[in-house]
Amino acid sequence: MSLDAKGAMRWGAAVLAIALVAGSGGYWMGMRGRPASEAGSTQSGRKILYWYDPMVPQEHYDNPNSRSSMGMETVPRYAAEAPAGGAVPGFSIDPAARQNLGLRVATVEIGSLPSSLAVSGTIDFNQRNVAIIQARAGGFVTRVYGRAPGDVIGAGAPIADIQIPEWGGAQGELLAVKRLGRPDLTAAARQRLRLLGMSDGLIAQVERSGRTNGTVTITAPIGGVIQTLDARAGVTLAQGQTLAQVTGIGTVWLNAAVPEAQAGIVKVGQNASASLPAFPGESFGGRVIAILPTAQADSHTLTVRIELANRDGRLRPGMFGSIMLDDGGGQALLVPSEAVIRTGARTLVMLALADGRYRPAEVRTGREGSGKTEILAGLAPGEKIVTSGQFLLDSEASLTGIAARPLESGQ
Repeated sequence: MSLDAKGAMRWGAAVLAIALVAGSGGYWMGMRGRPASEAGSTQSGRKILYWYDPMVPQEHYDNPNSRSSMGMETVPRYAAEAPAGGAVPGFSIDPAARQNLGLRVATVEIGSLPSSLAVSGTIDFNQRNVAIIQARAGGFVTRVYGRAPGDVIGAGAPIADIQIPEWGGAQGELLAVKRLGRPDLTAAARQRLRLLGMSDGLIAQVERSGRTNGTVTITAPIGGVIQTLDARAGVTLAQGQTLAQVTGIGTVWLNAAVPEAQAGIVKVGQNASASLPAFPGESFGGRVIAILPTAQADSHTLTVRIELANRDGRLRPGMFGSIMLDDGGGQALLVPSEAVIRTGARTLVMLALADGRYRPAEVRTGREGSGKTEILAGLAPGEKIVTSGQFLLDSEASLTGIAARPLESGQ
């Protein structure tokens, strides 16, 4: 081969090498200039929609080297693949993003949720234990027994003596009929005395003594505190007129103010224990007997009525007390309280699905205590939920249009 031919070949090879280098550089330059979605789909086989920072998922970038407004490196957001027929809808995130978020997962389980509610209240009289003392017949007061409102008396304590003229005449008729030896007439006369308001004891006394007694001593039918007293010596009384009112103190009420948000755990018959500053170190047992139907609008509380035993009379109306209401615990479906997302309109948790995807689920919650929340509807035992980073996952679900699993789908 001639020198000219060899030179031409060397020159042609050099031109070819330059062309290959230029073509390769152009290819990579072209790849860097292509949209992010095309570049991503070429590299991984999965279509990249954009790059983003999981801390601010609303910001989208078309460059993998970009940084978010928070100065964090961005990660790719892949196009959500449509789930296979019958598959559960959801979304997945890049493993690097999961690591950055520090996602933690917990299992929905059945357990015990013992909880107690501490509230305060004041002691009041037991308004179901009230006696009204009245005059059974018209007459006038001949004697009072030194009583006054506020006095504590026992059952059977005398209140006043009343002279009833009508009783004297009726008792005389009973004695006269009895002397006739007519049992039928005697029984009718006794019945008339009963209708006039005379006790069987007084009737028997008249029959034994053979003398009329138109004076009757009015006594307290129950022990307690005299609330009102209208008996005064020399006062003329009409039939049915009230002489006194006595309220028993064997039991008292403690009216507790329970916040509306916690009223659901209070039930009639529930046990309670009260402590009072007047008796440090002591506890008084009782039970809930009523939940009043009207809420206090200014304090957003319900009044719960607790009955306490007061055998020694130390618990006095007006005293302040603290109450512990025990709901008795019981088995419940539980999740960590930190996993619950409350949006105001509804309550959600973030499900961690078996295939590495995530989906929000709507739930209905119940009691809370010891870092656990009771789930009344929306979840089933054994399901996995996210307990850390779930708020960002919820934002991601909203951005990608993943609907929350409705309550009807849960257990």
